[in-house]
Amino acid sequence: MIKGGRESFSVSEYSGPLAVQKLKTTPDPRSHSVDTIAFKAYILRCFPPTKSPPRHADVAAKGISMRNHYSGSIMAAAAAVALLLAGASIAGQGQPGYRAPRTADGKANLNGIWQALNTANWDIAGHAAQPAPFQNLVGVYLAEPAGLGVVDGGAIPYKPEALARRKQNAETRLKVDPLKRDIGDPEAKCFMPGVPRATYMPFPFQIVQSTNTILISYEYTSTTRIVYMDKVPPPPIDSWMGQSVGRWDGDTLVVDVTGLNGEAWLDRAGNFFSNTAHVIERYTPVSPDHLMYEATIEDPNVFTRPWKISMPLYRRIDKGMQLLEFKCVEFSEEFLYGSLRKQPR
Repeated sequence: MIKGGRESFSVSEYSGPLAVQKLKTTPDPRSHSVDTIAFKAYILRCFPPTKSPPRHADVAAKGISMRNHYSGSIMAAAAAVALLLAGASIAGQGQPGYRAPRTADGKANLNGIWQALNTANWDIAGHAAQPAPFQNLVGVYLAEPAGLGVVDGGAIPYKPEALARRKQNAETRLKVDPLKRDIGDPEAKCFMPGVPRATYMPFPFQIVQSTNTILISYEYTSTTRIVYMDKVPPPPIDSWMGQSVGRWDGDTLVVDVTGLNGEAWLDRAGNFFSNTAHVIERYTPVSPDHLMYEATIEDPNVFTRPWKISMPLYRRIDKGMQLLEFKCVEFSEEFLYGSLRKQPR
């Protein structure tokens, strides 16, 4: 018996001869929050009710025993239950009542190397797969994978004029002008990724936690930032990574980020904010090897209201795991300044 918010039902009545094939070829309900009625419809579609058991003679003629018939039904039902329970676990985002290990001062211990595993760096919104630029040269290398998106509610609340800017960014993301820094994706030029993009780039990052400060070090461009846990004066100037001031809300690390220069993008799709943006991050331990990351973005010059992204972060438990160097300046010099090279006469 499966119990949901609106209805309870038994999966023992659902079976079908193609259970395994259908489980492999139908959408995975684990990618969404579990809705009992919707899931019941999913089960009915995958495993049509068997009105009556086959006669012994028919089963014997096919070389199948009644025992195998019912075993297959039970296995199909068990698979359905496993899908539902897995979906509920993911929807709950971790172990219920999980309490993180503590540091010496009694705070939740977030130390470790973490990484996001999603396609948000391509596009934080849901998107289909896209071909690579310069397909004639690289084939499927650099092709954009599809992604479900990490924006809560699905839509980014752009103002009309800002949406036009976002579209222009997407069209010119691989263009460059040495004299105009706002043209093209800053990632292609090896600029610092900004917040929150640094969190979900396809590179690991490390949290080193102390009492009064928390260091976050990113493999991409060897970027670092310090989260100050005490009161500090406003940032003297705007910068790529801004100024981060943290506090604890239970086991959740809450980080206020201000002083951003507005030149970083949120992804390769051209999503952006301005230098009036305010980002509030939340890092919540939900299991020994997972953090739930949330970032609420507010920018009255670009958006009609605050909005949020969220995603799990995974602890890198590889043997000997450490951050390596990805100092990409030398990789981007030709792209940035090649047009300024003096040509021989």
